[in-house]
Amino acid sequence: MTGNHSRVSLGTSDLSVFPLSLGGNVFGWTADEQQSFAVLDAYAAAGGNFVDTADVYSAWAPGNTGGESETVLGRWLRSRGNRDDIVIATKVGMHPDAGGLGAANIKSAAEASLRRLGVERIDLYYTHRDDDTPVEEFVTALDELVREGKVRAVAASNISGERLSEALAFAEREGLAKYVAVQPHYNLVSRHTFEGPLADVVAEHGLATVPYYALASGFLTGKYRLGGPGVDSARAEGAARYLDDPRGPKVLEALDAVAEEHGVELATVALAWLTARPTVAAPIASARTVDQLPPLLAAVDLRLTPAQTALLDAASA
Repeated sequence: MTGNHSRVSLGTSDLSVFPLSLGGNVFGWTADEQQSFAVLDAYAAAGGNFVDTADVYSAWAPGNTGGESETVLGRWLRSRGNRDDIVIATKVGMHPDAGGLGAANIKSAAEASLRRLGVERIDLYYTHRDDDTPVEEFVTALDELVREGKVRAVAASNISGERLSEALAFAEREGLAKYVAVQPHYNLVSRHTFEGPLADVVAEHGLATVPYYALASGFLTGKYRLGGPGVDSARAEGAARYLDDPRGPKVLEALDAVAEEHGVELATVALAWLTARPTVAAPIASARTVDQLPPLLAAVDLRLTPAQTALLDAASA
């Protein structure tokens, strides 16, 4: 589906990634192990190499305790023997039994993630959510993991521009491992969450952006519409809230128009718009089944015209 043409450098790191990251939140939750393996196989076969997970996935599901996604991913890596081909991103700070960014927790949570993944090194390790831990403490703890060879590069999810600046300044001053990327909530119907102070800091320091909720919990696939059939899925509720936002229907209308011009699905256009934003390296999207993958992968090769981009920008402003 896509050649080996598609790799982008991840910010200031030496990591080279496919411009669409596969979200692992569904592994061991809405996708069982067999389904997860099938999706991972199809993504890798298309040239994909950037898989995003977290230690907390999927502690919210009945019967789960967290770590299920990492465990499934680890089993897949072992059974396929492809560890060196895959860039693994995982996160620390939101597991119910390993919360926060204290140094001791970062150290023990990293060890637990390494065990579940069955790997010697995590390629990209995110602080999952900022808290009130002093930047000195978590930046130093992350640097130790890098020095020990347990983590290749570090990144931050759910952080403000101000705290990101502080963390980068401290790391720079002390000669410690610096954040190379951020993972914000960012998509066509949620632009304010990233654009502004945070985006400015990211651009200024040459960091990469890896947006999550790239399809707004499925809303940007066009499956959920006013007066449309209620879709029975774990995500329908999350997507429905965008219909109450005056921009929601406007964005779908613009996506409909652009998707028709290219003969592609709405999700493809929404991801292509995001991929073309300044600093964005690879939006994250997840697929529960192999059938859901093609429109996501197609975004890698879709180039929007200036007029199409302007139409989407205006609808989502």
